[in-house]
Amino acid sequence: MAAPFCITKYPDGFKLKFMYHPMLIKCVKNIPSVKANAKKAYLFNEKAWWVDLADEWYVNTMANWAVQYGYCGSVQRSEQRKADITFDIAPMPQLTVPHGLLLEPYDYQKEGIAYALSHKRCIFGDQPGLGKTLQAIGTVTIAKSYPCLVICPAALKINWQREFKKFAGKQALILDDKNKNTWQRFIETKCCDIFITNYESLKKFFVLDVKDDVRFTMKSISFDPRITLFKSVIIDESHKCKSTKTQQSKFVEGICKGKEFILELTGTPVVNDNTDLIQQLKIMGRLEDFGGYKTFTERFCNGPKKASNLKELNWRLWNTCFFRREKAKVLTQLPDKTRQYIEMDITTRLEYEKAESDLIQYLRVFKNADDEKIAKSMRGEVMVRMGILKAISARGKIKAAAEFIHDVIDGGEKLIVFAYLKEVVMELKKMFPQAVTVTGEDNAIRKQMSVDAFQNNPDCTLIILNYKSGGTGLTLTASSRVAFIEFPWTFSDCEQAEDRAHRNGQKNNVNCYYFLGKNTIDEYMYDVIQRKKGIANGVTGTDDVVKENVIDMAMDLFKGRL
Repeated sequence: MAAPFCITKYPDGFKLKFMYHPMLIKCVKNIPSVKANAKKAYLFNEKAWWVDLADEWYVNTMANWAVQYGYCGSVQRSEQRKADITFDIAPMPQLTVPHGLLLEPYDYQKEGIAYALSHKRCIFGDQPGLGKTLQAIGTVTIAKSYPCLVICPAALKINWQREFKKFAGKQALILDDKNKNTWQRFIETKCCDIFITNYESLKKFFVLDVKDDVRFTMKSISFDPRITLFKSVIIDESHKCKSTKTQQSKFVEGICKGKEFILELTGTPVVNDNTDLIQQLKIMGRLEDFGGYKTFTERFCNGPKKASNLKELNWRLWNTCFFRREKAKVLTQLPDKTRQYIEMDITTRLEYEKAESDLIQYLRVFKNADDEKIAKSMRGEVMVRMGILKAISARGKIKAAAEFIHDVIDGGEKLIVFAYLKEVVMELKKMFPQAVTVTGEDNAIRKQMSVDAFQNNPDCTLIILNYKSGGTGLTLTASSRVAFIEFPWTFSDCEQAEDRAHRNGQKNNVNCYYFLGKNTIDEYMYDVIQRKKGIANGVTGTDDVVKENVIDMAMDLFKGRL
């Protein structure tokens, strides 16, 4: 008599076992959530298949069909109250081939390169400062996966060009209006096989037409056929593509389709919730490895915070297309960071109190709004008014911040200063005319000149940056002091900015100074940032923070006065 079809039910899924038959294997592989590693020992050290609870209908249909047609003798069912799945992360692979780079990578960087060579389409999720750029360059260099396209923030284009030259000895071309129609000739003549562009320029260089469809999909876009020339794509700060709806993320998805190597680099793969991973996985052609959109959202995006089964998701990511290391574990020779939070009186107190009073009055109306449409329209106004409070506090800290800056640079040390508002940056620039800046007002060449001056010129002691333009990618190891005039909304933004100094090449302990306006929204935001370190921690195994709901923040901040 034929062997039974064994179904073991667990709290979060089913384990299937049956006698080998090509037809049964074909059927089980068609179940959306089925996963098996190369040795068919997925989850259990035995020849078994795992199916998520959401696919119970498939399990029952297949079992009944197998018995009906004689592939199995009967259906045996059992149930386990506790799953025997440990979700242990396997060790990183070792690089066994020559890396061919001009600089010797750290051992952990070699492991990252080995992982990428094996998985080809994956996320480099290392903490900022651990050298994701070098690992990506090493991967395409060893694989000889050229031509290669690098998509990065505008401020980092020159940096990527220099890094390819520094690490691999290869010349890279930054796409611009002059070579818009002729860049493919560099490939044809074998003059260059690395091309660099920024997110905002993707449409200009690679899209022929975008149809004005009611529902914007990939079918709405006509791509330049030259995108087929690329064998690999490196996507720096890939969390910028987290939205499934924006044109930018769709352009990246279309460009990457069918590529041999797709390398996504981000220290913060999850910014808001687990749905941020969907488009990043889709761009790599990896979403189906997680059962597709429906299964992924049901399994990993449940609950009010859209985050569920975090340990399993972390395990699946590591085994499929993701790795992440922390500085403390892999780069012990890098000095630690220390943080100081400095309270100061603001010079804009009267203006702040009036704005705060207006906001509280507005929140009272919002809280009692019965009409859903009215409440929805008011939410935007609440967010604007919260931003106004932040701005007033920031302006009120400029004088005290200037005194601190003088103390540091007059003492012969260099200092990195982060701000958010253009007004704050400009005011500081007036006070310190010798300072260099990295802001949205500066083009890529000027930004790189500012970074070079700060890094290499001993007389350049102050650099002022805003989070958007200077918070990621740049290396500013000439200083071990980082000051923050304003608080960003999330801890991940703080950490990214801190790590401009706390990265390879830093020889000193990095001191980070956060200026808090006394009795202002700053103190509350600091408390929120310290509390909110949960969801992304579960996914990536580290301390990243998910953005707090600004409306909830406002209601919580003033709950005693509403």
